[in-house]
Amino acid sequence: MAAPITSTRRLICGCGKHILHYSKRGGLRPRFNHTNPWKDKSLQGSVEVDIGGRPLKLSTGQFARFADGTATAQHGDTSVLVTAVSKSKPSSSSFLPLTVDYRQKAAAAGRIPTNYLRRELGPSEKEILTSRMIDRSLRPLFPPGFFCETQLMCNLLAVDGKNDPDVLSINAASAALALSDIPWNGPVAAVRVGFIDNEVVINPTRRQMSQSTLNLVITGGERSQVVMLEASAENMLQQDFMKSIKQGIKETNSIILKIQELQRKYGKPKRELTLPNPYDNELVDTVKSLTSARLEQVLTDETHDKFSRDNALTEIRQGTLEKLKENYPDKDPGLLMEIINDVVKSVFRSLILDSNKRCDGRELTQLRDISCKVDLFRPLHGSAVFQRGQTQVLCTVSFDSPDSAMKADPISVMTGGLKEKNFMLHYEFPPYATNETGRPGAIGRRELGHGALAEKGLRPILPSNFPFTIRLTSEVLESNGSSSMASVCGGSLALMDAGVPVSDPAAGVAIGLVTRYNPDKPTDIKDYKVLTDILGIEDYMGDMDFKMAGTKKGITALQADIKIPGLPLRIVMEAIEQARDAKSEILRIMNETLAHPRVGQKENSPVIETLDVPIAKRSRFLGIGGCNLKKLQSEAGVTVSSIDETKFQVFAPNQSAMDEAKEMIEEILAEEREPELEFGAVYTATIVEVRESGVMVQIHPKMQPVLIHNSQLDQRKVSHPSALGFEVGQEITAKYFGRDPVSGRIRLSRKVLFSPATTVIRNFTGNKSD
Repeated sequence: MAAPITSTRRLICGCGKHILHYSKRGGLRPRFNHTNPWKDKSLQGSVEVDIGGRPLKLSTGQFARFADGTATAQHGDTSVLVTAVSKSKPSSSSFLPLTVDYRQKAAAAGRIPTNYLRRELGPSEKEILTSRMIDRSLRPLFPPGFFCETQLMCNLLAVDGKNDPDVLSINAASAALALSDIPWNGPVAAVRVGFIDNEVVINPTRRQMSQSTLNLVITGGERSQVVMLEASAENMLQQDFMKSIKQGIKETNSIILKIQELQRKYGKPKRELTLPNPYDNELVDTVKSLTSARLEQVLTDETHDKFSRDNALTEIRQGTLEKLKENYPDKDPGLLMEIINDVVKSVFRSLILDSNKRCDGRELTQLRDISCKVDLFRPLHGSAVFQRGQTQVLCTVSFDSPDSAMKADPISVMTGGLKEKNFMLHYEFPPYATNETGRPGAIGRRELGHGALAEKGLRPILPSNFPFTIRLTSEVLESNGSSSMASVCGGSLALMDAGVPVSDPAAGVAIGLVTRYNPDKPTDIKDYKVLTDILGIEDYMGDMDFKMAGTKKGITALQADIKIPGLPLRIVMEAIEQARDAKSEILRIMNETLAHPRVGQKENSPVIETLDVPIAKRSRFLGIGGCNLKKLQSEAGVTVSSIDETKFQVFAPNQSAMDEAKEMIEEILAEEREPELEFGAVYTATIVEVRESGVMVQIHPKMQPVLIHNSQLDQRKVSHPSALGFEVGQEITAKYFGRDPVSGRIRLSRKVLFSPATTVIRNFTGNKSD
């Protein structure tokens, strides 16, 4: 029988965390109400840290308490709520099914969505790119073998238009995972780094970012480890870029300390991670004895290309699996294949680490063979094909009117997007690029991410006052690694082929990494090799995909996908140095094909001209409901947009279309041509309408009726035209005083004809009358 509970007895709650207290009146009571844990104020708390001269507040326990982990981050008046939920049982997949959903909410900015349903629809490009950035910041720190489906939801609570919520979401997501019972080796922290007037600025405001030459988001882990990098820069010098990274990592350390403090006070105990049984050493040795020699032969054969190497490795895998099934019939075939794949990866990495041997025979810093061509198709404004090894990209340039610029909704602008984009890079990756079949459809997250990165790499070299909207398409025809950076190279050549006056040519390269950890200290890297211009297999079996784009002078874009829990700064700096050398060599090869923008325009280049239309003829030029402009667009293919009251901008896809449009415009104006009136002359006009304020008269059939106000009808005061006996159809004489300088309306007066001065009365027959 259990011992009786006394007033001095304390028991531990079933959750293992809270103490139960006994009182004579109420009996056994927990320190908080388990059925309503949100009523316990001790589970709610917050921490603050100063970042960029403003407090960053992280709190928990107030919202969404049913989630495994929840945290709210506030910077300025921008607040973000992130929830983390993970299933208790692992999925059938052999990878982590992690989903990050970042959604913009119009209500958070006090706005109403502008779509026809007036509600949030599918994720926008900004939301997808931010979700990918958060994912890359968190995924490397999940422990190996954790395959439970996990979802993080980033909910914008309030947006002040000054502090961007994307970096705030990374910090809130890190806190939510740290506070949850989900196994995770965090926390991490993120800051945005700007560079203004040669000074590093941490978490700049939206106004400061408009003056910054750098937009760097850096996620750091413990011990100043770099977990994720994403940047766009205005051709920034390398030393300034490195300085910004170091300063950003330093600032992340203070946020990590505060998240750890929040975790110690309010975090849940981590659930036990059920890892698969370790491989049988005897079985692993058997696989190595069967495959190592053959794998080394395949992975050191320089004559192999992408498909022959993959086919040879697949043959080795399948042959080894069949032998293992015979010798170990009781073993799971899936487990056997996992062991085989691990051995293949181990041999591949050991060849690089121990022998400096890459599978295609290149040195660690050597580029693949590169070839370029431009001006491929005559009808295109600009075109280029860039080939690097077995990666081939076709880039084409299209010019259109300024009205074709992409206009973002107000919410995207307030949360860090561009208000108007006159340069767009669209990246396409069809299935045939990797010898696969598939159904073409909507652009996936990967395509959006690669296209956005290549666009960042090229945007800084474009002129700010270019008169056309530019659309650059990059279609991957063959893919064996680094297609996004090939898009930067091919896109730069296509822009110069189209005659765009770029400041400098740009190029991009992908840097890889293979590491070996110290067995005594699993968190310390014992050995590593940095690889230039990685293949697809080196990306898949390596530890990093570090993409950097820029000109000969500096850096324009960078993105680091790090697959291990973090990198020391020294390795990041070495990767930047190695990427700089490779970029310079690629630019040298590209310059042999086309070193400068094409001078002059091609025959099919678009044309923009300015048209002056007198304000009096504006309505006739536009037509009723803009019918004349629609006619010009449908028949001549030109686009007419208004600059001010008298000037219009005419865009034509080529000179022949412009010539056709000019003829049509002359006909429109000729059909509506009005007779010229002589200032100070007196004309006979016909009354077409009698109004309370005056009479509407028409001087000529091709002219619009004009109002003669009551005050201009007679020397005497007139309250209504009927007092003078005026009727519709009656002819009267009036003096012409030109046009109103503001409205362009004709000014007529009958009153001045009764003054002592005499004036010649004219009609359109040319005869004079008394």
